[in-house]
Amino acid sequence: MNPTHDPAVGVIGGTGFYALLDGIEQVTVDTPYGPPSGPVGVTTLDGRRVAFLARHGGDHRFPPHRINYRANLWALRSLGVRQIIAPSAVGSLRPELGPGCLVVPDQLVDRTTGRTRSFYDDGAVHVSFADPFCPVGRDAVLRAAARHQQDITDGGVTVVVDGPSFSTRAESRWYAAQGWTLVNMTAQPETVLARELALCYTSVALVTDLDAGIDRTEAVSQHDVFAVFAANIERLRAVVLTAVAALPAQPACDCQAALAGMSVPA
Repeated sequence: MNPTHDPAVGVIGGTGFYALLDGIEQVTVDTPYGPPSGPVGVTTLDGRRVAFLARHGGDHRFPPHRINYRANLWALRSLGVRQIIAPSAVGSLRPELGPGCLVVPDQLVDRTTGRTRSFYDDGAVHVSFADPFCPVGRDAVLRAAARHQQDITDGGVTVVVDGPSFSTRAESRWYAAQGWTLVNMTAQPETVLARELALCYTSVALVTDLDAGIDRTEAVSQHDVFAVFAANIERLRAVVLTAVAALPAQPACDCQAALAGMSVPA
């Protein structure tokens, strides 16, 4: 691609978020880690080049534990992306955050197993990950929600589980007892891989259900999750697009200095 027109911002769409805008150019990207989930769509939004990738593939063919997270992040960075906004569907561990609520988490807990969590297969390279989400991106999303008069929760802890099955009631009660806020299946290793590539990464969570241990009468179903996401996709898309357009060209954060004294993996 033309370096002067490379997309500096990327959007990784989760469950139900399979497209960003109409008329998008599809770009096939090869990576050292195999193929990403699909072609990367590139378009222009308010004069800014933006890349879009459907995390699960455009037809939702990849379950959470089979996503090639390294290829996805590498593909976006190779096109010039340096800031990422990642909308996703989540379960809620707090009764007051019911279906349809928007949350911008500020912390996460990784409960996944067997996933490749690093680009660094050789050598000792340890990136700072105390604060996993970009403060500049989080602020942009919060301001975008306010502009659209959307209620949004500032902060929360996302616990990431393997899936693809939903949690048992005992598991979700335990997660809630730790003070955690949301349950998700994809934020790791996506978030830490973004940090290893010195990318700004911001999660935007749409609550689709109360987790099984929180709602004592119902169990989580895929049908209900997809239905709630579909009912809220346009308001989520509006917030994401407004946030993307508002991101500064040079964010005043430490994310892109995460590899200071180290190197981006070759």
